[in-house]
Amino acid sequence: MKIAANLSLLFGELPLAERVLAARVAGFDGVEIQFPYELPAVLLKGLLDRAGLPLVLINLPAGDLMQGGAGLAAVPERQAEFEAALQEALTYALMVRPACVNVLPGRLADGVAREEALETLEHNLWMAADAFDMLGIRVLCEAINPLDMPGFLINSAADLAVLLERVNHPNCQAQLDFYHMARQGLDLAGCVEQLRGRIGHVQFADCPGRGAPGSGGVDFSAALQALQASGYTGWLGAEYKPGEAGTAASLAWLAEWQAR
Repeated sequence: MKIAANLSLLFGELPLAERVLAARVAGFDGVEIQFPYELPAVLLKGLLDRAGLPLVLINLPAGDLMQGGAGLAAVPERQAEFEAALQEALTYALMVRPACVNVLPGRLADGVAREEALETLEHNLWMAADAFDMLGIRVLCEAINPLDMPGFLINSAADLAVLLERVNHPNCQAQLDFYHMARQGLDLAGCVEQLRGRIGHVQFADCPGRGAPGSGGVDFSAALQALQASGYTGWLGAEYKPGEAGTAASLAWLAEWQAR
């Protein structure tokens, strides 16, 4: 398993355009960016090529989700906006070629029944999985804890497992974030087992605090052993808050993890 730096949280002391090279210098194997669209795709491709790093993951545009709204993927009234976001991500991905694209389920919108939201999400995930399959890019869906994001539609590995069964597309898999599971007190090894064979990407941060490994109480050794036992051979995305001392000061864990 290789380790990618999430450039939306790491190296935040630098402009986004400078973070790709910073990740290479720090020793990461690849990078991921939550929403890279502020950078022209051709510029990002050049930065990746010069650093010699692959782009592991981007998110589909999510509307107002990060500002506290419901997002796009599970809101029936925003179907046209979701389809426009899908087209934007497809066009961007044609240039930068990420390995994966994550579709965030979003919050349960006011006035929308949960089952209606899930049906909309199921439809949109299938559509995205089918569209990106033609580019050889995997589509993911992520569970996020309801403590940090109240009202989020999909919270646990169990929720993800049920959703993937509903979508039933070979190009749609789970993005398992250890932090979001630990924040709810869920057993990480158990979450891995619930999604065995359906994990397309893994992200991590310690808990509480969402800091670097070693800053909290998460037993990452057991979690990583469970991943290996499940047959997972994909990427690990470092998506944590490095703290006021900066990213470089937070990387004591990196060499040990890479030695695994």
